[in-house]
Amino acid sequence: MLVVSADVSDAVVAVRARTRSGVPAGCTGCGQLSAWCHSRYVRRLADVTLGGRPLRIELSVRRLYCENPACPKATFAEQVPGLTVRYQRRTPQLQRLVEAIGVVLAGRGGARMLRILNVTLSRCTVLAQLMRVPLPPLETPRVLGVDDFALYGDTYGTLLVDATTRLPLTLWEGRDAEQLSQWLRKHPGIEVACRDGSLTYRQGITAGAPDAVQVSDRFHLWQGLSRRVQDIASAHRGCLPAALPPTRATDPELIEETAGNTAADTRAGRHARRLFEAVHALTRTGRSHSSVARELGLDRRTVRKYARARTWQEVMRRPPRKPSTLDPYLDYLQQRWDEGQHSAKILHEELQGKGYLGHYQRVKMAVAPLRRGLPLDEPRARPPSPREAARWITTHPGRRSPHINDCLPRLLGQCPELRHTHDLVRRFAAMLDNRDATSLPRWLNDLADSGLAPLAGLAGALREDRHAVAQGITTPYNSGVNEGRITDVKLQKRLMAGRASVPLLRHRVVLIAHLRRRYADRPTLTPG
Repeated sequence: MLVVSADVSDAVVAVRARTRSGVPAGCTGCGQLSAWCHSRYVRRLADVTLGGRPLRIELSVRRLYCENPACPKATFAEQVPGLTVRYQRRTPQLQRLVEAIGVVLAGRGGARMLRILNVTLSRCTVLAQLMRVPLPPLETPRVLGVDDFALYGDTYGTLLVDATTRLPLTLWEGRDAEQLSQWLRKHPGIEVACRDGSLTYRQGITAGAPDAVQVSDRFHLWQGLSRRVQDIASAHRGCLPAALPPTRATDPELIEETAGNTAADTRAGRHARRLFEAVHALTRTGRSHSSVARELGLDRRTVRKYARARTWQEVMRRPPRKPSTLDPYLDYLQQRWDEGQHSAKILHEELQGKGYLGHYQRVKMAVAPLRRGLPLDEPRARPPSPREAARWITTHPGRRSPHINDCLPRLLGQCPELRHTHDLVRRFAAMLDNRDATSLPRWLNDLADSGLAPLAGLAGALREDRHAVAQGITTPYNSGVNEGRITDVKLQKRLMAGRASVPLLRHRVVLIAHLRRRYADRPTLTPG
């Protein structure tokens, strides 16, 4: 190829070139070489930018006769390796750039990035070029990971991952057993299938790959047990305040009585007291919560809350005060108040001399209870929520914080049901740590005989899938790689504003995983 001219302007770099005459070229139909020229024509190609300017190539190429009488082509256009492709107005280098940006950033984002690189293409063109990229050949994996993910709204999809190479294989809309079994029949040879506790996937794998060993993922097993523990903690919500440390004995009866009288004078206190008396008056007659709710015009959960309360003060919404920068100086405020200093302004100035940087208004609000004969409003500990209590129970004892180690024994000592649940959880954790499922049948029996409905229901579900559960405990296979790939699927969905079709999403998820693998970070070699 000969370069005829090169013109550089502020807008574009234009290069004019032509192929050499007399050099034979291969026929695109049969491959036979020919130098018999029919005519010439000009091809206009776009290439990657040069010095920040778009590069345009006007290339004069020959149309040649094919001298093979058996070839269906009479003439053919010569191609320049590395520069031209049939029916393509972009060079292979620019085409690879467009495809890679489309894979990484999709339509709008890819078009914007190309515009930064002085390559003007619409989002539809970027997506079209992306969909033209062929997917890598699918090899049947030995270990398959199956999991579902939220596609949009109430619609879910299924993702298949090669657990050995950690690369996604395919995805589709829906999570029914028939689709999975059809895919497995088309790709025989799978030895191990990792899944969650879904009955649908269990049936699909059994029908499509009956010889495969099914493994129930240990993360989903632990997650299912943790949810049952939270249900038990919710059912025994009244025991959760027992986890709090004992309060300071500073005449608590007087404080409670004074605080109750103060709350009774408020509008909210009077309303709570009226509802409390009305609900208890009706429930003492033996009426159900639903009947009382219909008569009083309340929600059934509100009636249940008032019926469970022993006093009307218990239902008063008084959230624990959050810690503030004034807390380290509360003892000093109490001391100065007892000494006779009742001016909030002077107290604020004294605290500033001790390093307090807060506002005067906070000091004024802090001493306000002292003016009514009440103690300072110190930060009050909040009882753990059912979710927090479940997390305390399921956390490994060696990883518990000192706060949990202080509160959990008090909670378990107060609630026998939670103590029994804690023992069962720790036994299952020991099976997972030791990868020993020999005690699984006995543990399932104890779970069913625990007298706790959530655990009994879990025992029934695990018994039906006991072989896969045992494999999940004893084998190293799991669905962790699926969870990571599902996180990547959600990222790609958000990059496309949630409007991607399933074929486009499948294309990007598979291609971007291979692209990352190809351009993985490697250590940089220092020259010299």
